[in-house]
Amino acid sequence: MPPKKKPNEDYTLKVTSPDIGGRKARSSDKLTLVEKRQFLYVRIVRANGLPMNNMTGTCNPFVELKIGNYKGVTRCFEKTSNPEWNEVYAFTRDQLQGGRLEILVRDESAITEIVGRLSFDLGHIPTRFPPDSPLAPQWYKLEDCNGVKIVTELMLAVWIGNQADDAFSVAWHSDAATVSGKNVTKTRSNVYLSPVLWYLRVQVIAAHDLAPTDRNRKPEAYVKAVLGNLVLRTTVSKDMNLNPAWNEEVMFVAAEPFDDPLVLSVEDKMGADKDVCLGRSVVPLHQLEKRLLPQPIGDQWITLQKYVSEGEEKREVKFAGRLHLRIFLDGVYHVFDEPTCYCSDLRATSPRLWPEKIGVLELGILKAEGLPPTKSKDGRGTTDAYCVAKYGQKWVRTSTIVDNYAPKWNEQYYWDVYDPYTVVTIGVFDNYHLQEGDKNGGKRDPRLGKVRIRLSTLETGKIYTHSYPLVVLQPNGLKKMGELHLAVKFSCDNWIDLFHTYSQPLLPMMHYLTPLSVYQLDSLRHQATYTLSLRLGRADPPLSREVVECMLDTGVNRWSLRRGKANCERVMACLSGIVFLWRLFDQIRHWKNPSITILIYSLFVVMVISPKLMLSTFFLAFFVLGVWRFPKRPRHPPHMDTKLSHAETAQYDELDEEFDTFPTSKQGEALKTRYDRLRGIAGRLMIMIGDLATQLERIHALVSWRDPRATTMFLIFCLIACVLALQVQFRYLVLVTWTYAMRPPRLRVGIPSIPQNFLRRLPAKTDSML
Repeated sequence: MPPKKKPNEDYTLKVTSPDIGGRKARSSDKLTLVEKRQFLYVRIVRANGLPMNNMTGTCNPFVELKIGNYKGVTRCFEKTSNPEWNEVYAFTRDQLQGGRLEILVRDESAITEIVGRLSFDLGHIPTRFPPDSPLAPQWYKLEDCNGVKIVTELMLAVWIGNQADDAFSVAWHSDAATVSGKNVTKTRSNVYLSPVLWYLRVQVIAAHDLAPTDRNRKPEAYVKAVLGNLVLRTTVSKDMNLNPAWNEEVMFVAAEPFDDPLVLSVEDKMGADKDVCLGRSVVPLHQLEKRLLPQPIGDQWITLQKYVSEGEEKREVKFAGRLHLRIFLDGVYHVFDEPTCYCSDLRATSPRLWPEKIGVLELGILKAEGLPPTKSKDGRGTTDAYCVAKYGQKWVRTSTIVDNYAPKWNEQYYWDVYDPYTVVTIGVFDNYHLQEGDKNGGKRDPRLGKVRIRLSTLETGKIYTHSYPLVVLQPNGLKKMGELHLAVKFSCDNWIDLFHTYSQPLLPMMHYLTPLSVYQLDSLRHQATYTLSLRLGRADPPLSREVVECMLDTGVNRWSLRRGKANCERVMACLSGIVFLWRLFDQIRHWKNPSITILIYSLFVVMVISPKLMLSTFFLAFFVLGVWRFPKRPRHPPHMDTKLSHAETAQYDELDEEFDTFPTSKQGEALKTRYDRLRGIAGRLMIMIGDLATQLERIHALVSWRDPRATTMFLIFCLIACVLALQVQFRYLVLVTWTYAMRPPRLRVGIPSIPQNFLRRLPAKTDSML
């Protein structure tokens, strides 16, 4: 039974008309795809000469900012009269109710008293918009409660700007007024760069002069390589002596800067769970050679050492042999951190192999609507949403809009484009890390939806403004989480380079000259994902692991019956054109419409008599087809299609299987049902593959003499056909064949043709199958 679909749920893409600058904007304007929002910025720099408290003899100052219903508080410094804050506060202009900004300097030890104050009328505050230079802070004398100037001074700057201001990303925002303490940094927008990823290749050749612990036993040696938390091993050498050889390769993904060294050790397999280290060596990665061009790297010998204990504290280092290997950082490949079908970057690690830049991608993240409550706060539902966008090595994170089901971000970002066959991914998440003291119990940031846009589907120079449905597939069915409003523009710098890109290989050259296996690429991609999640999780604010894994689609290769059905339908849809042409030809050759049959036959006779018309007619047909479809071309970027994905009609047990862990956590009847279903699918697939193999083996049997009579008849036919082809022109042979195929129904017999009958009687290897 499929999950119940909500009656009024709309999963379509909608065109929007936001009030953005677009082509009318100035060339120096940074905000061309978003609505410009004005903010009141206050930069509190430092204070000078604050008085000491008469009771405590110290001063613990902080600054309090008030305007309307909003209040911001700086951090408090202890025991200082000259504090330096360097903090920026941003108040959304259209949400301000008061007309004056009040700045109060207080002492934490006497919080009811005011050390000094300042007041600004909003109408007198200057405006500053990029590309204007930043407003310089100034010293202002504070006033006491009676409005009398005092000696104490406060350095600050107050101005009205927009989201293109440099202070926007580091400011405390009034939209996050309920967040305090260190969690304020987790609400700010930020730009991240993925670390440079390299393939670390360790080609183990051999080892010499090993010193086993047991001289009377032949060592079963293998090499263990350790990088960080990842351990890889070679197979046990077949040479069970002191000079074993392997000629095997292990590969890691290493990220700059290189924090962990590579530890190589030769191990002796003593038993099922007992391995003895015969020698080890530590290799710092920054000392390794980097391959920046497709050229060979030389091998080397490294010394193995062994630590021998002589007492409780003394350890002696002894020579334990040598290891022959080729080890280097390979930069001529592209390090996959995303699935190949959703890649946002296809360049090699080495900058020397990068293609020319072809354009710029501009993305405006405007707003979201209709977001559901995801957590409870003060007895009511709430959502603290933020967006993450990834393209290439650049990740961006918008600010977090606290407690809002329709957040407005209006933030714009740019990326350099090197290949149009790339995808930009935008995800919406709910921030679960804003509670003081991290009281969320380690919960993850839930995904509210994701959007993918392939650049090759965008017209250059055109601004696309759409509302994308945010849909999430859950174990209980498909759920719409709201809508995301985006503005996208792909600008081309060089049309020649853009068209030239379509003739170039998709990946760097070495992926075709010395390709890596599918198993290697999949294993290395998981290593890259793990490395990126660790590095980006240490940023401020951090990108949590679940966010990184969601953006990189780590689970795209897992088994899904729903996606299997969708892929089969995609194949059938692509083959439907061939089926349609065959049915049309079958109708023509059976004279369903005699006039059309005579016309087609006449045109074919003309092309046979004048063969040079064949290719020109073939290409002209495609040209006419393309021109005919031009008015019906897609006007909008593709989006998540719930019908194509079979997300609306998926069964409960199918979704439960798709969201199951790997290996499975199910037991009993559920596991038995899934296993039986997979056996049924695999059985049908086995029959299809077997039928295909039978037909191919029958073709091979034409000359294999497995059936001597059939092979003799086929060879005699080939000899006669050879002589006939030499005596008769090829055009007449084609004309006779076409005439036979187009013969009228009266001359037809409803039985299989002679070639079909002959082929079906040929033997196959099915007789040899058990």
